[in-house]
Amino acid sequence: MSALSRFLPLFARHRGAFLAALSLSLITLAAGIGLLAVSGWFLTAAFLAGAAASFNLFGPSAAVRGLSFLRIAARYGERLSGHDATLKLLTDIRAWLFARLLPRAGPVGSGLKRGELVARLTADVDTLDVVFLLAFGPMLTALVAGLGMTVILAFLLPLAAPGFALAFLAAALGVPLLLVRATRRAGAAAVEAAGALRGEALDGAAGRTDILALGAQDRFFEGLDGAAQALARARLSIGRRAALAQAGVHILTGAALVAVLVPGILAVSAGQLGGPGLAGLLLATIGSFEATATITRSVARLGAAAAAAQRLSDIADAPLSRKLPGRLTDVPSGALRLERLCVGHAGRAALGPVTLTVRPAALVAVKGPSGSGKSTLLLSILALLPPLEGRVTIGGVDIAELSADTLYGTVALLEQDAPVFIGTIRDNLALAAPQAPDDALWQALERARLDQLVRSLPGGLDAPVGEAGHTLSTGEGRRLALARILLTPARILLLDEPTSGLDGQAEDAFLRDLRRACAGRTVVLATHAELPAHAVDAVWTLRDGRLDAEAMDR
Repeated sequence: MSALSRFLPLFARHRGAFLAALSLSLITLAAGIGLLAVSGWFLTAAFLAGAAASFNLFGPSAAVRGLSFLRIAARYGERLSGHDATLKLLTDIRAWLFARLLPRAGPVGSGLKRGELVARLTADVDTLDVVFLLAFGPMLTALVAGLGMTVILAFLLPLAAPGFALAFLAAALGVPLLLVRATRRAGAAAVEAAGALRGEALDGAAGRTDILALGAQDRFFEGLDGAAQALARARLSIGRRAALAQAGVHILTGAALVAVLVPGILAVSAGQLGGPGLAGLLLATIGSFEATATITRSVARLGAAAAAAQRLSDIADAPLSRKLPGRLTDVPSGALRLERLCVGHAGRAALGPVTLTVRPAALVAVKGPSGSGKSTLLLSILALLPPLEGRVTIGGVDIAELSADTLYGTVALLEQDAPVFIGTIRDNLALAAPQAPDDALWQALERARLDQLVRSLPGGLDAPVGEAGHTLSTGEGRRLALARILLTPARILLLDEPTSGLDGQAEDAFLRDLRRACAGRTVVLATHAELPAHAVDAVWTLRDGRLDAEAMDR
């Protein structure tokens, strides 16, 4: 549970809304208890009075109706404020998490499958919604209601108060704490299994063509079925323990009823308490245990919430992929230079030493086979991989001295698998320039040679591209990503295998258009493609992490 405490400052931001939800929840529970108590007293008193004209039917009837409407209104308000605060909290948690992940872009995903990382960024955050809404909130409400009921019994039926208090405390606090302890391991297993299942599904969707081509359907479905069964076992284990806890609460409810009934009968026999009053107290006792039943259904998920919080903390505390940014906000114009740069992991150099100078507005290519260090080179220019030796400078200024905003406003990366997001053409372009006017969007599309296609689409800039851009071809999606990066103010563009997956004709056309599209900017192109004549100013080749000294002008 210690991992959950890390998120308390984020909870504190919404304490007003959570307190409102807690207050409304308490009013709801109190109205329910009062409704049962008044109803029990009313029906019993009416039965005992018979047809006596002196019995007042209107007062209790009005109280029943009033409490019913109060309970409905309070319940609605509690759900509205509680869910609103929870959704805002989850938004804050995501913002906090991504702010922590940005300087950890390299190490954060090491050792994790794609599906596992997606699960941590989405499902694990969503799992935290139970912490207040379904667990701590109802528990606090129940304890306050139990205290109030104990005080009432202490005045009306003193002998019943201790027994009720013990039974209620056991149901509202003891059983939930035991349940949290009993489901902690199963909750962690459920979170891990859910992540594994999601990973299997994502991998299967992404690699469905290869799975079918290689006839690996049986092996894929075995892995998927294994992950599903592991999740089912974990959830069944949690469900069994929750059912036992629920049974324990029902037993404690019966014990509380006995603790009220026995002294109540004695009090009625002695003339100290009327029969209708005893009926009202018994039904109020049952109503007070309503919140405890809710607690046991939701507290079983706290183990999963604690495991999710720990998983989020693990990736949020991954080692920094670069030094903390400096404070300089001005980058002088000048060459991009790598000075005896060595980059690697765990003290072992995967690249270098590399010395390279790229003059302003030049378009250069870095070629080499897969694993030669091309992507590593680009990541080091973005300071996403800290150098073991040497440095990267822009206009003579070490990038380690720049603020993050300045560095990423000067250097932009177009990744090999740059995504096209679900939405419209405009939505995808707006990621780079949210306030850009339509003229700027069309200019970027024209430079990427995508403007004619977009003009032909129904809706133009507002044409939907579908999930992952499925309405566009691979080449069109790549050009849309290029147009997006052209909307940034960055004067240095890093392109990592931008033609990967394109056919020969689309690849050739894309590379021929680069100089025109990126005119006036410095471009470093990492590729293993065959370059058309005069497509770039110079070519360097990386082999085994080292840059060939020979350059070829184009």
